[in-house]
Amino acid sequence: MIKRIQPVLLLFPLVIFNTFLLLAEEPETTLKVDVKLVNVYVTVTDGRGAPVANLQKENFLLKEDGKEQKIAIFSKESALPLSIVLAVDTSLSTRKDLPLELISARKFVHAIVRPQDGLALYKFSEEVSELVPFTSDLKKIDAGIDRVRNGSATALYDAVFLGSQALSRRQGRKVMVVITDGGDTVSQVDYKEALRAAQESEAIIYSIIIVPIEASAGRDTGGEHALIQISADTGGKYYYATSLPQLDDAFQKISDELRTQYLLAYYPTQRYSDSEFRQLRVDLANPPAGGPYQSHYRAGYYTRKGTF
Repeated sequence: MIKRIQPVLLLFPLVIFNTFLLLAEEPETTLKVDVKLVNVYVTVTDGRGAPVANLQKENFLLKEDGKEQKIAIFSKESALPLSIVLAVDTSLSTRKDLPLELISARKFVHAIVRPQDGLALYKFSEEVSELVPFTSDLKKIDAGIDRVRNGSATALYDAVFLGSQALSRRQGRKVMVVITDGGDTVSQVDYKEALRAAQESEAIIYSIIIVPIEASAGRDTGGEHALIQISADTGGKYYYATSLPQLDDAFQKISDELRTQYLLAYYPTQRYSDSEFRQLRVDLANPPAGGPYQSHYRAGYYTRKGTF
């Protein structure tokens, strides 16, 4: 059985406001109005991969299923609280590199976590374990990092699934950073279930893929590609690392992007499709000089909760 940290209800990637009851003259007569706001977090990078922080609402064109949407809320999200799940692969295949991963992860934690933020530390091998629940207490996180030990197999998709469940209960920006060699051997959920859980929780997944030897016969390129796709579909990115400097560089780039995100929120117009998945597209309109630019955002959202 997949080790669940705590049974939770996966939340929709929608902010659903309360139903308002407008009472008419007759006490029995009510009018129910459901207002749904869709949040889209966007990171824009220039040709060098550096985040672009000076864009305005007018620079974004947002579409759902090909239909342009009016942006109701625009915000630069550097000050909004962050909830981060840091998931570290501790399977035997990462034994040699794990000490360097933890050194770099500790630097990232100390650089990114502020008093208003929360970070939860997970490790995954044959099972997924939460070492530290969401906290901004650096001493508690450091103590959790000190308790990380190697296991045997790799439950990567379970880690993404359970981390997404934990994030679904959080407010504000939700991020998962996964450090792994990309393999999966024992997960109880599959790729599609892990991706859907991430999308439903609005988790943005950043993957740091450890590749000690580029031509290694044991390298799981299929697992790497799956993780790359999960990162892209949730609005995150992936990075390859073969050394401590590359690990530090990947964590620094993630930190920089999280400080320069944009929030585009909208009330969807009338829908004509019965599909439960709504495709999103964000284009730049009249961007400032310095391009070409690239936008990173989630591929879409589900209108109904999945059954797992």
